[in-house]
Order: sequence, then structure tokens, then C-alpha cells
Amino acid sequence: MSVVSPAWLELREQADAAARSDALAARLARHLEGPLVVHDLGGGSGAMARWLAPRLPGPQHWVVHDRDERLLELAATHPPDGATLEARRTELGQLTRDDVAGADAVVASALLDILTGEELAALLRACAGLPLLLALTVVGHVELSPADPLDASVMAAFNDHQRRDGRLGPDAVPAVLAACPGAVVRPTPWRLDANDKDLIAAWLDGWIAAACEQEPALVAEAGAYRDRRLAGDLQVTVDHADLLVLP
Repeated sequence: MSVVSPAWLELREQADAAARSDALAARLARHLEGPLVVHDLGGGSGAMARWLAPRLPGPQHWVVHDRDERLLELAATHPPDGATLEARRTELGQLTRDDVAGADAVVASALLDILTGEELAALLRACAGLPLLLALTVVGHVELSPADPLDASVMAAFNDHQRRDGRLGPDAVPAVLAACPGAVVRPTPWRLDANDKDLIAAWLDGWIAAACEQEPALVAEAGAYRDRRLAGDLQVTVDHADLLVLP
């Protein structure tokens, strides 16, 4: 499982909140009655809980699962308003039914693409029969404006990098749809502009670094490419999808 920094999660929290599907959250809310126990898989610093809790009926108790104890400490320190929160260290690649025992709903954000096919299958088995809201899964498409001739090569190399070690990467959404044909999907892109310069710079650095690791031939052009992209008024759309699976 990937390790992410608290600084990166803080930097992206606002963009994630703007992108997630309010419509799917409302549909999930109509399916539930409080009081609720909600399990958040790979919940990190608790951003998904803070976004979703006001959209669900209360009172609520959240169980945030992650392998990173630093992030879990942040989640416990900043619970959703009006809700209680339990931080639980969990190896999400080995999720079992016992890990989500007592849940009324299970949610996750920016998780599915870092799972392998076997790990996704285990997650879906563990959560069978429970409402699932799976947010912000990357789908393999990025658009930068103005365009640059190197954009397509970097995107392709990044997508291949995401598939390393058997991870699903941009194939995660089709994998869920194959396993759960009744899932509802909504596009949830990041739309970043001049107001998001710090996030764009951090995202671009990671995007290029992964692409270069996958395709070393890109290294010679990477520095100049980064400088060109950040020199002007860059706008970035990073496509994601949210999925809702109801029993």
C-alpha cells in the first residue's frame, strides 16, 4: 500500500471536497437512517469523514481505517463536527468481514487505484451487503491547458506506473463495475487553476516523477517540461470517478 504525507493530504483536501459527488452522497443518505456507524477505508487524516458526515443523517460514529498511524492521529484530532471518531490501524490489503463488523455503510476515497485485483476482491467480499461509497478513483485521463507535446507521453507512462506490482491504477473503476454491475458511477474531476498553484505544482512533481520512473527516456526532458508547464497560467483537469454500490 502506498504511503502518503500529511502535507499532501492537507494540500488536496479542498480540491477533493469540491470534486466528490454530492448527488451520490445524497443518494446514500436517503438509504440510511441514524444513528450510523460508518467505516472509512484508507481514511488517512479523516478528510472523507469531514466531508461526508454533514451529508448523512446523525448521530454518527466513524471508524477510520489506515495503516499509517501518523495519519490516524490527525483523523482522531480532527473528527467531523458532531460525530465521534475511532482511528483503527488496519492492513487494507487483507480486509476481512470482521474489520467492518457493525458498519451501516463503508466508504473510501482515493483508495481503489492503489489496490491489486485480489485486494479489491477481498474488500468487496468483506463489504458484501453493505452500502459502499467509493470516491475519487483516478481513471487515467489528465488534461492540461495550454497543451504541450509531451503531455500524452507523460500521461501514458504515469498510467503504466500505476499498474506496477499488479495494482489496478486506471483499471479500478471497470473492475468494480465488473464485480458490481449495479454500481452507479459519476465523474468527479479535479479542476485546478491559478487559485490552486501549490496543489498543481505538487501534483505535477509527483506525476512527472512517476512517469520518469516508469519510462527513463523521459528524464532528459522532464526538467524543461516541468518549467514550461509551471511558467504560464496552467489549468489542469484530473479525471476521477465516484461509485455507489447499494445492496
